[in-house]
Amino acid sequence: MAQIRIIKKYPNRRLYDTEISSYITLEEVRQLVIDGDDFEVRDAKTGDDLTRTVLLQIITEHEGDGQPMFTTRLLSQVIRFYGDSMQGFMGSYLEKSLQIFLDQQGKFRSQLNNILGQTPWSMLNDMTERNMDLWKSVQDGFLKAAATSARAPAPASSKDGKS
Repeated sequence: MAQIRIIKKYPNRRLYDTEISSYITLEEVRQLVIDGDDFEVRDAKTGDDLTRTVLLQIITEHEGDGQPMFTTRLLSQVIRFYGDSMQGFMGSYLEKSLQIFLDQQGKFRSQLNNILGQTPWSMLNDMTERNMDLWKSVQDGFLKAAATSARAPAPASSKDGKS
């Protein structure tokens, strides 16, 4: 099993890739993501995991350039889930939804490359039906998990506020 690549972040905001023993840019970290490389960004002084923070920084920079991926409405809806009883489910729900989208995109590309006597429109119709079935199953699972969570009793807390 390959080791996870470690990138150290220094107080001066510079990123040091320990695998190549060189400083790298945020754009080079983005390329690691695109290439599917496993890595962690660690605070050089404390060792704290800063990976999510750096990934969010990359998203923020790209959202400011050109055509944003996330609308103001979408971002507002995501923010509303923080502190909500459904917050714990939202991340996995979005992750699974995106995975279904990526799977369907791969199937679509494959089908376009192997048009087997079908017109592109009939292929799109077939894929749309399958996508709707998959989406419905994800939503059903999400709603079942939410219902189970809503029925579960809240954990008791001790006097010091810790569970």
